[in-house]
Amino acid sequence: MTPIVSIIMGSTSDLPVMEKACKFLNDMQIPFEVNALSAHRTPEAVETFAKGARERGIQVIIAGAGMSAALPGVVAANTTLPVIGVPIKGMLDGLDALLSIVQMPPGIPVATVGINGAMNAAILAAEMIALCNEEVAEKMRNYKAGLGAKIEKANQELSEVKYEYKTN
Repeated sequence: MTPIVSIIMGSTSDLPVMEKACKFLNDMQIPFEVNALSAHRTPEAVETFAKGARERGIQVIIAGAGMSAALPGVVAANTTLPVIGVPIKGMLDGLDALLSIVQMPPGIPVATVGINGAMNAAILAAEMIALCNEEVAEKMRNYKAGLGAKIEKANQELSEVKYEYKTN
């Protein structure tokens, strides 16, 4: 199996957040890889990874980082593939990471999800892949339909909760 999504994180301490992306991609049967690469501690490895990702068949990169959160930007600077940044809560409740990721210079975009939003990053990656992959597009349609069904079920359960002055 050749991965089409690459999930990278600054260190394995980010795995509890990033595993949500792994689980979603696994559930959608989208081949992915997971690596720890640090923009500050292994900059040459990050550059080599980013420059070679397309040749290896990667279509989207999800990069999680906390604190200075340089990893998504460094990756984006070294590839033309879409990069989705996941700011990871650490110092300043993750606001520092969020601001580092969204404040990219012109020409080096990084799509960014909310703090600790690894699952949304995986969903966005799947939606990007679905543009050219009908099998993934169908899985995403089913996933989104399932979200609506969950709300309908929750609303039904709420209708059965009784209060003296509740009118519905």
